[in-house]
Amino acid sequence: MKELEAKSLEPDFYSDMKQSQKVMQRAKQLNAKIEKYNSLHSLWEDTMILIDLANEENDDSMLDEIGGAVKRVEETIDSMTLETLLSGQYDSSNAIITLHAGAGGTEAQDWCQMLLRMYQMWAQKNGYETEIMDSLDGEEAGLKSCTMEVRGLNAYGYLKAEKGVHRLVRISPFNSAGKRMTSFASVEVMPELDDDVEVDIRPEDIEMEAFRASGAGGQHINKTSSAVRLTHKPTGIVVSCQTQRSQFQNRDYAMKMLKAKLVELAEQQQKEKIADIQGAQMDNGWGSQIRSYVFQPYTMVKDLRTNFEMGNIGAVMDGDLNGFINAYLKAVKLGTLLK
Repeated sequence: MKELEAKSLEPDFYSDMKQSQKVMQRAKQLNAKIEKYNSLHSLWEDTMILIDLANEENDDSMLDEIGGAVKRVEETIDSMTLETLLSGQYDSSNAIITLHAGAGGTEAQDWCQMLLRMYQMWAQKNGYETEIMDSLDGEEAGLKSCTMEVRGLNAYGYLKAEKGVHRLVRISPFNSAGKRMTSFASVEVMPELDDDVEVDIRPEDIEMEAFRASGAGGQHINKTSSAVRLTHKPTGIVVSCQTQRSQFQNRDYAMKMLKAKLVELAEQQQKEKIADIQGAQMDNGWGSQIRSYVFQPYTMVKDLRTNFEMGNIGAVMDGDLNGFINAYLKAVKLGTLLK
């Protein structure tokens, strides 16, 4: 009897815990905005003091220091100005990123894992938290697919710029002949929706499958069938989560992902194919890429929608994506996207 009572209380317990986490996260986001403004104001004041001091003493030796301070002020203003472009309904939400290896076999699966690391590095550098929700390893190396949540203010607003097919050109470490190869991986980005967003999901339309989590885990994970896969029968959408300790938690996260996908479908009802709505990515291969990453015979990362490019491919793979994201958001605002 006590065991039944404990199980019945579990959903309420996790619901209250989630609500508390949401309030704390929102407070953290607002405090970060205030701190960012205060930091900008202090930086501006310090810069003006430097300029006044240099003028009073007619000291040209301070020019380099002043120039650096002015640059930091401009960069901070540009960053805060960019946030004003995030006016979409869900732009302030957390983001759910799903990566799929495309054409290219093991090479594409390795590329999928490289992209996952790139987004993890971007998140870390920009103050976001990440959590892997589901992953499927490749046969030899890399990942066939992976779903990751990125938590923090405007995560979806920025990362929606990454939605599409990403193309890799390099000399493959998996090719004994040392040939240059091309492979692809697709990136799907959705907002994490608040619990108060209503989506009509009938229980009879959902097929739930419990299974044992794959990959490394603790004492609990992998020993029980706590992982959950949900299939939405009317649309064929499949989502899964295997990283939480209990089946209830995994189902809750999977329902969040399903809700986000269904909202995206509802907002684009004029589309005829679900594949278009789940990323508008076309085929995960030739002719549909949004960005190319070339390691050989030269190094270059180029976004085909904005023509923004960077030659330092190492920095990009280490998470330096803000230039690409900023160019995309500005192009969307101005209506100048090339594709």
